Amino acid sequence: MTNSINEIEDAACILSIGSNTTVTHPVIGLRVKKAARNGAKLIVANPRRIELCSVADVWLRHRPGTDVALLMGMARVIMDEGLVDSSFIEERCENLDAFKESLKAFDPDFVEQVTGVPQGKIAEAARMLAGNSPASILYCMGITQHSHGTDNVLALANLAMLTGNIGKPSSGVNPLRGQNNVQGACDMGALPNVYPGYQKVDSAEIREKFEAAWGCSLSSTPGLTLTEILGAALEKRVKALYVVGENPVLSEADASHAKEALEALDFLVVQDIFLTETAMLADVVLPAATFAEKDGTFTNTERRIQRVRKALEPRGNSRPDWWITCEIAKKLGGKGFDYGHPAEIMGEISSLTPSYQGISYERLEAGGLQWPCPSPEHPGTPVLHTERFLTASGKGRLMPLEYKPPAECADEEYPFVLTTGRSLYHYHTSTMTGRVEGLNMLRDRELLEMNPTDAAALGIANGDRVQVKSRRGLVTADAKLTKDSPPGVVFMTFHFADSPTNVVTSPALDPVAKTPELKVCAVQVQKLKG
Repeated sequence: MTNSINEIEDAACILSIGSNTTVTHPVIGLRVKKAARNGAKLIVANPRRIELCSVADVWLRHRPGTDVALLMGMARVIMDEGLVDSSFIEERCENLDAFKESLKAFDPDFVEQVTGVPQGKIAEAARMLAGNSPASILYCMGITQHSHGTDNVLALANLAMLTGNIGKPSSGVNPLRGQNNVQGACDMGALPNVYPGYQKVDSAEIREKFEAAWGCSLSSTPGLTLTEILGAALEKRVKALYVVGENPVLSEADASHAKEALEALDFLVVQDIFLTETAMLADVVLPAATFAEKDGTFTNTERRIQRVRKALEPRGNSRPDWWITCEIAKKLGGKGFDYGHPAEIMGEISSLTPSYQGISYERLEAGGLQWPCPSPEHPGTPVLHTERFLTASGKGRLMPLEYKPPAECADEEYPFVLTTGRSLYHYHTSTMTGRVEGLNMLRDRELLEMNPTDAAALGIANGDRVQVKSRRGLVTADAKLTKDSPPGVVFMTFHFADSPTNVVTSPALDPVAKTPELKVCAVQVQKLKG
């Protein structure tokens, strides 16, 4: 997030897009509802009816996968009607002429035709966003998990810059991260092209710094993403894999393909707190300690680094992740892994990572700190980009974009669009929550949510067992009839191993982020007999 969670309730306008916030981020959802009670204008853009729609001033119910057209259509209105923040653009942005030229492709008729949203409603939302400052943009995986997910994010950044809503409190472009320490994992270099602190692998200067610190030579070639690794495993370019805290057998798009790739490996190690579906395929399973059984830190969605303190001794043979990794490294002959406590690891992080340079366990005892925190005296940074952007010129670049349809659209054979999300009661692949009796009492099976009109045409009643089939595979679920899903769109979660939704989802990738298009795929639905 460019901004902080507690700023949301002071925003004059909020655009929530690609996020079922009250379900996936309930605490942040409460902040949004409080902002609305305080008088903030709320714009919700979501193909499905979600709880926030009931308090929204405008609900933009666009077709799945048409986000770029919708957002660039809003930008066109803001530009055509002279609603831009001219001083902000002049002082802090570049590439305006090329961006304006690209908006010509997004005339109101075209945008309405593509998105299915009346152009008057799009104009109303655009005026609302531009006319109420500060305005905060919130988004989640409904924006990123598309074959054009990077373009979706750039379109949001364009809106923030056009309206001057970045670099000040209660504004910004704010991704709501999918898990509690996803931000921290990325910060620490769990990406194929960067070292900790997003320092580029292909930078000679950066590489030399880490080589000197670690006493080894490092490659200048970025590695592979998870999706690319699985493809390489099938091609035998990757022969061994060490999976930590991930369950790709259920969580990856086209999950049957992922399972096939894992089975093709010569050697698979899985480190997790339970014997997951992925761990069942492993040659070696390393039992990891839970969050309550280890010391460490989590970095949350607002870039806040917080202490995690050991409350229990690890059960059985389980050990903290850092300890397991260090022991493996030492047995492989690695040097520099003789840590006695995670505080020592944080010391190394701060010595090599500019944005964490002022972070220490001693400071975190007093409470969390938001990076960048470049010195021991620095208070942390609640708001990013207050004076300049992280570009060569220091200016934000307005990005020309073009509309690209989803990789897979509904057709005669597969007439429905399947989109996926989460339930309030379960988390991701339910590795943990699926073992909680109380949560299973609330939701213990997969449901296919579909519009009653579609169900009636297929002779499907509420609770009927149905088959959902795509070009990749099929799963079964119980039908739930609801007007939350528009006609032509069906919805499933991906929590349950006995109905693995991702067997049917699309493996089409965003060309930049390499993220699969989990939010749009074409399916057919059939009532099962008996």
